[in-house]
Amino acid sequence: MAEWSDSNREGAGRRSGVDERSSEAMKWFLREVLPLEAVLVQFLRHNWRDESDIEDLLHDTYVRVYEGVLKQIPENAKAFVFTTVRNLLIDRVRARNVVPIEAVADLETLTAAIETPGPDRDLAARDELRRLRDAIDRLPRHCRDVVIMRRIEGLSRGETAARMGVAPLTVSAYLTEAMNALADLFYGEPIDPRRKM
Repeated sequence: MAEWSDSNREGAGRRSGVDERSSEAMKWFLREVLPLEAVLVQFLRHNWRDESDIEDLLHDTYVRVYEGVLKQIPENAKAFVFTTVRNLLIDRVRARNVVPIEAVADLETLTAAIETPGPDRDLAARDELRRLRDAIDRLPRHCRDVVIMRRIEGLSRGETAARMGVAPLTVSAYLTEAMNALADLFYGEPIDPRRKM
């Protein structure tokens, strides 16, 4: 049976890290980038005159995105992908040494489109707000009042205490109780309405 030398073990550790990073990058790519394909193709068709180049441009975009993700996974997939495709188109235009005026105008409008949240993010945000509203509604009255006054209306601890007719330290205690209850509702076991808060 052959034994591994230390250099073989180190090489295997590096390969393992590369394999993990590659696997994580591929999962991210499949989850975040492939759903954007229809929008990407539409963008490419709108911004590139030669229809026969679209498939190659899409492929080159995917390669660049994946290579970038191997280094670091971006926080905003849509912005990263569209910045990559924009840069690819700019490189192609420079390589041809011909800059059509339409390409420059359309590429400038892309920056605004990248930063606009898509319907999926809007839907997710609405769902989160609904869940938060429902959770706040399930809190005991004193906790609900403190959360609304302190976190939603932005009142100070003193102002909240005056409105509720309690001491400022009581407001802090109620807020702690409310935050713990909300954390239980979102991440822990469901709250027992009979449990004393």
